[in-house]
Amino acid sequence: MNAGQTFRFAVSGVTANKLRSALTTLGIMIGVAAVIILVAVGTGSSQAIQDSISRLGSNTLTVSSSQGGTGGRGGGGGFGFARPRAAAGAASGAVSSGTQTRTAKLTLDDAYALTDQTLAPDVQSVAPVVSVQSAVATYEGAKHTIGTFIGTSPSYLSNDNDSVQAGRAFTDDEYSSGRRVALLGPTVAKDLFGGDGLSAVDQDVQFNGVTYTVVGVLTAKGSTGPQDSDDRVIAALPGVQATLSGYGNLSSISVKATSASTVADATSEVQGILNGRHHVTTATADYSVFSSSSILSAVTSSNQTFTVLLASVAAISLLVGGIGVMNIMLVTVTERTREIGIRKAIGASRGTIVSQFLLEAILLSLFGGLMGVAVGLLGSRFTIVGVTPVVAPYSVALAFGVAVTVGLFFGLYPANRAAALRPIDALRYE
Repeated sequence: MNAGQTFRFAVSGVTANKLRSALTTLGIMIGVAAVIILVAVGTGSSQAIQDSISRLGSNTLTVSSSQGGTGGRGGGGGFGFARPRAAAGAASGAVSSGTQTRTAKLTLDDAYALTDQTLAPDVQSVAPVVSVQSAVATYEGAKHTIGTFIGTSPSYLSNDNDSVQAGRAFTDDEYSSGRRVALLGPTVAKDLFGGDGLSAVDQDVQFNGVTYTVVGVLTAKGSTGPQDSDDRVIAALPGVQATLSGYGNLSSISVKATSASTVADATSEVQGILNGRHHVTTATADYSVFSSSSILSAVTSSNQTFTVLLASVAAISLLVGGIGVMNIMLVTVTERTREIGIRKAIGASRGTIVSQFLLEAILLSLFGGLMGVAVGLLGSRFTIVGVTPVVAPYSVALAFGVAVTVGLFFGLYPANRAAALRPIDALRYE
């Protein structure tokens, strides 16, 4: 019997009981589709987080105080940001600890020290940051509770990869003179002014009752999970200190390295300067330095583990589908015992019998795999639990390949069992 005849017999065997074959392929289809969709969800989630972190810039560092802090005042000025005249002569934030004096929290003096190109040649720009809690914006009866309100210097926009879609950024002169100027995120602008929110430019808005002039509207950054990255306001730090946050310590310091390749050197330089100013060591530091690249690496590793876990759970469906193929093929062998006996009696070889039943099992898995790929690709076009799935080509090839392999593996035993039947016993079978 040639290969063509063997294939026709296999197709005839599969289509002899259409409902049973359909239910068998259904198990394989569900397994393949589940693998593709769940891997797509994991990949999409990872991609969304990576995109969000990448917006910060691969060469951006954030220095945060381990002891907290809200606001900021101190000396400073020059490279990266100018000296605010309103802050001249302010306290440095130092406290006495035993026989030595050390800086307890981050101050403007710390930020200014990081702009020293001799001590920190790999630092491109520095931006001090203060945060205002529970800020509420009002404009002609419209009211909006702001998700994130910060006071900072003009260099923060570059550090944070921000841009302005309408209006302009506030200037060094506005910063140093303590002007009350602000940039609105798209969500804040739209909520207060309606439409696209761009009419907010050059308008006066009250933040907790204090009037600020809107000089620009920020470009949209989108959302990360439940957090709206566009629900924010960026204002000039001296004006924020004078009216909203008070003259305390900085919430953080944004530092931009000269390039992605100098992030490690810039981190060492920042730590060296702050260790000297705070009279601490790296082991006892009262601050921490984070880089978006290190966060990205950690998140990527975590998401890869999550994706593998999802794929492993989905693969169980493929295993169950394979067992279903084996079960149906065993039933088929039992039902066709006399047929097997007749074929062997008229000269069919063991290899021919094995090929036919093995091919039937593979055909069932092949049909199920193809339908599973179609369902998986279709299902990945919809947003799932707030995540936009991203189909990974390897998952499609892997799921389909495993489906065919499952048919081969689980069909081998029933095929061998059919081929092992003695013709005389098969012919006597009722």
